[in-house]
Amino acid sequence: MAPLPESRTDPDGSALVRVLSYNVRSLRDDTDALARVISACEPDLVLIQEAPRFFRWRKKLARLARAADLVILTGGAPAAGPAILCGLRARVERTEDVLLPLTPGLHRRGFATAVVRFGGARLGVLSCHLSLDREERYAQAGMLLDRLAGLGVPHAVAGGDLNERPEGRAFGRLTETLQDCWAVAPWGAEDTWIGDAPHRRIDAVLATEGVEVLGCGVPAGLPGVSEADLSAGTDHLPVLAALKIPAS
Repeated sequence: MAPLPESRTDPDGSALVRVLSYNVRSLRDDTDALARVISACEPDLVLIQEAPRFFRWRKKLARLARAADLVILTGGAPAAGPAILCGLRARVERTEDVLLPLTPGLHRRGFATAVVRFGGARLGVLSCHLSLDREERYAQAGMLLDRLAGLGVPHAVAGGDLNERPEGRAFGRLTETLQDCWAVAPWGAEDTWIGDAPHRRIDAVLATEGVEVLGCGVPAGLPGVSEADLSAGTDHLPVLAALKIPAS
């Protein structure tokens, strides 16, 4: 498998950023295996879904971040599960955790959002985990687009567990406006669920127009990413994208 480009900042202020989206199943499995996978991907940003939300949730998430040589940027319990981790290369402008409307009988959902800088490039960031319910999921896709637009930056990336294949209505609503990074520049493997026998692509990294997608996919076979760790860490496979962000 050809390597993805490494992170860098170019003389014109543009930045090459590596973004990883990963459903970690509330860290109920092997956190050390998760940390090894994340570290091997060398991400600048990690968009987490199903971060711990209850007793000592922050301590558990901090342990994962520390093991992967990252820090917690935002999210977790205040966002009902989505979270964002980042490396020290990111300069943080602001963060906001958003709770979405609660449908009685369904799980509460939310977004973890931030605006960060890499060199001269400003980037809006959003981590999401959309509903299992078809109609609610479609509505949440619209809320995601509104939230990205409301960040007030020219370039943004969203990643998460969409709970839907690309041919679904909510996925399609998102890709009417956003680039599906796998479809633009496929790299690595495609399917993300379930981890030990993947047969569906329900996790994705999406980017606004103007962001150049250099490669995106499941980093199976990447040096340092073993099948054993992918299987032991969680029931989803991660999605890694290399993105070129123009200077703002």
